[in-house]
Amino acid sequence: MVNVGLIGCGYWGPNLLRNFLELSNCQIKAIAELDDSRIDYLNQKFPSLPTTKDYRDLMNGSIDAVVIATQPRTHYSLAKEALQNKKHVLVEKPLAMSVAQARELIELANKHQRKLMVGHTFEYSEPVRLLKKYMHSEEIGRLYYLYSQRVNFGIVRQDVNALWNLAPHDISIILYLLEKMPVMVSAKGVDFLQKGIEDIVFMVLHFPDDVIAHVHVSWLDPNKVRRMTLVGSEKMIVYDDVSDAKIKIYDKGIKKQNITESLGRYDDFGQYQSIKFAGDVILPKIDLVEPLKNECAHFIECIQQDKDLLTGGDNGLRVVHVLEAASRSMRQDGKNVAIEPLETFVTAE
Repeated sequence: MVNVGLIGCGYWGPNLLRNFLELSNCQIKAIAELDDSRIDYLNQKFPSLPTTKDYRDLMNGSIDAVVIATQPRTHYSLAKEALQNKKHVLVEKPLAMSVAQARELIELANKHQRKLMVGHTFEYSEPVRLLKKYMHSEEIGRLYYLYSQRVNFGIVRQDVNALWNLAPHDISIILYLLEKMPVMVSAKGVDFLQKGIEDIVFMVLHFPDDVIAHVHVSWLDPNKVRRMTLVGSEKMIVYDDVSDAKIKIYDKGIKKQNITESLGRYDDFGQYQSIKFAGDVILPKIDLVEPLKNECAHFIECIQQDKDLLTGGDNGLRVVHVLEAASRSMRQDGKNVAIEPLETFVTAE
């Protein structure tokens, strides 16, 4: 049995609490929360669960793992203290607010032989996993580009901008699908509501093999959209997380066909013709399981069985590396910023 302490039970914490309570191989020992109204709610709904306003009460010997669901700028310091107290750590995205902080957390986890996991929840989503399966079966042919939208009307954050609040999800999905890091990023953001806190961000990621990814995030939009589109030479796929049909596969494509045999030698443009084709739309059946349930179960299983985490510290570091470079681009009015290579890209099975 893994004893778990939860720090933060405001917006996302209750979802984590619910899923950990449903697991038979762990138990919530205590919850740390600063807001009196939230503590009252927890005491009424879960009277048997101890609550405290001091997170340090969760650093004692009875706690094996600490789950952190607080504001992003507190993630590093809380995770650091938990690791120094030899706790396994699950921290919500982003892992930290800089590459240097992320690296330090990874080093601490390795030093104390503890699990460090980041809550990139969509990597535990069945539709995203199916999307990756289709990509690596080469069913879509050559991937030309992909783009995503993660927009809604609120919640307006005051501690981080839309890039650091919303884009970690899309970045983690894209890196999970492509299994490689971008080599360059450009980003533009606008702060309509609060000076210095961008409400809307457009980001372009340049990958090897001429693959381009565009990410649009905003909390200032009339509609809630959670959509990613992959365009390939053979097929195109739309992943829509707010739709009943999570995955739509379009048997559509445009590819170049060499016709030099019939026309003789020409320049590069003249040697090819574009072939356009279109067929059926396929809606694959997906057995939906709450991604957060998979994530929480995976965290406990990896602690108990000493297994590698799907979204461990290195996974969080890569996303922070992209966010940090995108932030530099935004400060330079959208200038292309090179993303220096990290260690060899490794993905968990």
